Amino acid sequence: MKTYKIGVIPGDGIGPEVMHEALKVLRAVSAQDGFAVELEDYPYSGEYYLKTKELVPERVIDEWRSLDAVLLGAIGHPDVEPGLVERSVILGLRFGLDLYINLRPIKLFAERLCPLKDKGPADIDFTVVRENTEGLYAQIGGHLKKGTEDEVATVTGVYTWKGCTRAIRYAFELAQRRAQQRGPQGRKPQVTLVDKANAIRPQDIWTRAFAEVATDYPQIETDHAYVDAACMWMIKNPEWFDVVVTPNLFGDIITDLGAMLQGGMGIAASGNLHPGRTSMFEPIHGSAPKHAGKGVACPLGAVLAVSMMLDYLGETDSAARVESSVAGLLASGAIPSVDTRSGLSTSAVGEMLVGRLSQPG
Repeated sequence: MKTYKIGVIPGDGIGPEVMHEALKVLRAVSAQDGFAVELEDYPYSGEYYLKTKELVPERVIDEWRSLDAVLLGAIGHPDVEPGLVERSVILGLRFGLDLYINLRPIKLFAERLCPLKDKGPADIDFTVVRENTEGLYAQIGGHLKKGTEDEVATVTGVYTWKGCTRAIRYAFELAQRRAQQRGPQGRKPQVTLVDKANAIRPQDIWTRAFAEVATDYPQIETDHAYVDAACMWMIKNPEWFDVVVTPNLFGDIITDLGAMLQGGMGIAASGNLHPGRTSMFEPIHGSAPKHAGKGVACPLGAVLAVSMMLDYLGETDSAARVESSVAGLLASGAIPSVDTRSGLSTSAVGEMLVGRLSQPG
């Protein structure tokens, strides 16, 4: 029996609640499909920092490298300096494990969840590939004369040829795989580059890297949009998109817009990947401290993060079954919404998913 070693970071706020249900689903599908999971818990969070003043040490990052994957609930505590623990945990993972791809599926499972008029599941099914380790998030910069009227703050965005090309190449490979899954009658594969190279001229490196990599994939159509126009087209014509590849900051913004297209932050999941190596998976809704402890948080984002993890690990049938269970409960209306107003408790949604997984077919 194949055994996967999974690191678990429940985190803050609603993180432990949604993680509990996601692990419930993971245990159920692993038992049904004949593989095992060995879970290793890690306490790092804002609450843990308040108690211990400890951030993630380098030895723990070394431990994470030895795992098959990491599951993260959410990080962020209202009594801790914003970004302090997030940088330690999330950027510790991204930079420590060189997780250079942030993968964000934008997939609508039920038409009633979409805020756009006359758009349904056939119109909203694309994936954003966000470069995850460069750009303005490279943490290069600082403050001069902080707290005075002469204060200066600087930040330097970094784009490397290696960083651009490896993200772009991943996007083309993904478009190829998506086309194979759709079959010969499905839409042709397409990769859209989103940047702002007209105003931020150094982003021309993205334009040139995209053109060069595209020559290796003549069967894949290409498109280009500046980020402001891309936001407009995501609202007006989301069906135009198949795979989007974009720099770090723009990816952070447009994927939250994409989450709204699929129904809300409660259903959005992401993978932070280094293909072939240990990678991290998480819901993207944050710690939502105002909802913590009430048992009303939607766990679907965390459950779909488990599905993404299983797919990454090669358990593709199990991944598809988890996603299908989510889709079926949403399409039927059994789960009426993906927010705190669904009328269902966090644990009830988890139980419904486990029950759905147990049904034949």
